[in-house]
Amino acid sequence: MTVQQFMHIVEMRTKIISMGTFFCASIYALSLQGSLNAANALVMGLATLLVDMGTTGFNTFFDYWRGTDNIVHTKEQEKVLVHEGVSPFMALLVSLVLFGLAALLGLYLAWMTSWKLILVGGACMLVGFFYTAGPFPISRTPLGELFAGFFLGTVLFLITLYVQDVPLTARNLVTTLPFLLLIAMILSVNNGCDLVGDTASGRKTLSILLGSDKAFALIAFEGLGAYLLSFLLVLLGFHPITLAFCLLPSFALFVKALAGVKKAGLDAGHKSIHMQFASKSYLHFCLAFFLAYVFNIGFSALAS
Repeated sequence: MTVQQFMHIVEMRTKIISMGTFFCASIYALSLQGSLNAANALVMGLATLLVDMGTTGFNTFFDYWRGTDNIVHTKEQEKVLVHEGVSPFMALLVSLVLFGLAALLGLYLAWMTSWKLILVGGACMLVGFFYTAGPFPISRTPLGELFAGFFLGTVLFLITLYVQDVPLTARNLVTTLPFLLLIAMILSVNNGCDLVGDTASGRKTLSILLGSDKAFALIAFEGLGAYLLSFLLVLLGFHPITLAFCLLPSFALFVKALAGVKKAGLDAGHKSIHMQFASKSYLHFCLAFFLAYVFNIGFSALAS
């Protein structure tokens, strides 16, 4: 297995999702607290990356093992188990090692903060494993988008706050909802493009239940909903006004790209380009969120 093949097994390009959430939660915590525990932030960031990589590695293994990824329906050349003959057991081994390292870092964080973190971190790792493993994988149900958005958006955001001693309030919970929606949208794009292959493999994703005509409507609802909710939260005082200004350019790019998705249609042949749209949309949103709080912190410092 080469380094490039390893990168494809863990889909390194998709780690902007977990890392985007982590960095946004960190700058949000800095804004609330006025400081960050650098050691906790570093360990939390690395543990997050390892869990995300391990989860994707398990997905790669089990999707191949179950036949979901196959030479007939899988067009993505990045699926190296299908197209390059990489041993599936290498993907499994890599994932186990990554989860083991993440568990060690999680124990350190629990020691530094609270042992309750073990329960939450363990739950995250179990969901990551059973997303495609077990007799009833989460990814094969209509709940896949919800679980991904909830754990990579809401739970990750709140854990990042928790290790910085930020209280877990209802206000902070509401702040995570746009992240949840956008991550769910990424999964909806993926499942919408895989609709034919997923149907053939027996999956019952939300896109399959809705049908090809409504799969795009789900994507639009999740993506537009995330932005509109963010603007609403600014109006309600949850976020500084700088967020509205920073989000406007990314919102314009999102609307334009969304129209391109609708025109091209959701299918396996367009999956790579559509997934780029989904990933970039989340990246742009996170960059806007991060910069908005950097500007707000800077303005506050100047005013004082």
